Amino acid sequence: MTTSVTLKEQLRELLPALRRFAISLCGNVADADDLLQSTLERLLSKGIPAQAEVMPWAFKVCRNLWLDDHRARQVREKAAQQPELQQASVDSDEAQMTDKIQLEDVDAALQQLPHEQRTILALIAVQGLSYREAAAIIGVPTGTIMSRLARARSKLAQIMGIANDPLDQHQSGASL
Repeated sequence: MTTSVTLKEQLRELLPALRRFAISLCGNVADADDLLQSTLERLLSKGIPAQAEVMPWAFKVCRNLWLDDHRARQVREKAAQQPELQQASVDSDEAQMTDKIQLEDVDAALQQLPHEQRTILALIAVQGLSYREAAAIIGVPTGTIMSRLARARSKLAQIMGIANDPLDQHQSGASL
């Protein structure tokens, strides 16, 4: 019984970071809270393998649940083929026309990234994890994390119209 109490305490401490990660994956608080609840339910019902550390395992479970839901949602959207499913691009156009705050622009740009790149940015830039920790969560080598992060930053800069050439950045002072 002490193991589950310890797990609950560890999860309670991880809750804010895990919620931020879920928000960065989902792009909105409502879906993120659902994802967080599913993650906690899974962790508490199935437990954590004896050799696994709680933080990386919790982030991995959260990411995998999000991927499962993301893929299922794509299948449902293709099957439905309804025009109202195109709302995201309309919202994006409206955001550019009304010139919303920069944070919303960054969030919209992040949502355009492939999920692998968005996940890497969320783990490293938002959560502040090391390359090694991110690699452990995703289950890929550290070098893969570094290359995906470089591609993610480059793509994000391209989407946002920021110069990505180091010489241009030096001259204009722009950087991510």
